[in-house]
Amino acid sequence: MFKPKLTVITIVYNNVRDIERTVLSVLNQTYPNIEYLVIDGASTDGTLEILKKYEGRLAKLISEKDKGIYDAMNKGLALASGDYILFMNSGDELYASDTVENVFASAPDADIYYGETEMYDEDWNSLGQRRHKAPETFSWKDFKYGMSISHQAIYIRRSLTEPYDPQYKLSADIDWIIKAAKKAVKIVNTRMYVAKYLVGGMSKKKHRQSLIERFHIFSKHYGLIPNVFNHAVIAGKLAFYYLRHRRTND
Repeated sequence: MFKPKLTVITIVYNNVRDIERTVLSVLNQTYPNIEYLVIDGASTDGTLEILKKYEGRLAKLISEKDKGIYDAMNKGLALASGDYILFMNSGDELYASDTVENVFASAPDADIYYGETEMYDEDWNSLGQRRHKAPETFSWKDFKYGMSISHQAIYIRRSLTEPYDPQYKLSADIDWIIKAAKKAVKIVNTRMYVAKYLVGGMSKKKHRQSLIERFHIFSKHYGLIPNVFNHAVIAGKLAFYYLRHRRTND
């Protein structure tokens, strides 16, 4: 049976606490056809020393200064040779050791595979499912009320991808997924948890800038007036969720 090649890309900068968890979640996959690329932004806190322990099992390890998150991701994309692309950033994990195997077993020859994400806090305690649950079916229009599939939970055919737009510093992944989804014909919901996500990334630390970028991206793809209306819906759903759970679980 044909097993497509998956390129997993991890970007990291000074995250000595979490990087080993992420690396091992990829290296310990039962799936045999994985190309693993790690792009480090010239870490100085011991991250690189940990990565070098596993360098012999990586397809490529690069450690050099970059111009930000998406510059590092674009370096990984430029090196990728897999049939599919998955980004698994430092601190996040593939859900289980057989996750990749199960994703590709869920249906043959999809353009995009996606699944659900479990959120974790900084002490690696589970916060449960994301507030934005993965939709039963997915098309590029389904992000209009928010990013309903996390970046770590979507496998995209490499031929559908293009470089991340450097004008966006925090939310280019949304634009990147929408562009790929517009080209996709067959999109498969794996109906399973595929990723564990560590909350508190850069988009949380610079939340206002991230929201402004998202608004511009959604306006570009969905139109300004519909986007204003959609954001009113987003705000209402967020307020209702927060009142019930006292957290947002983005």
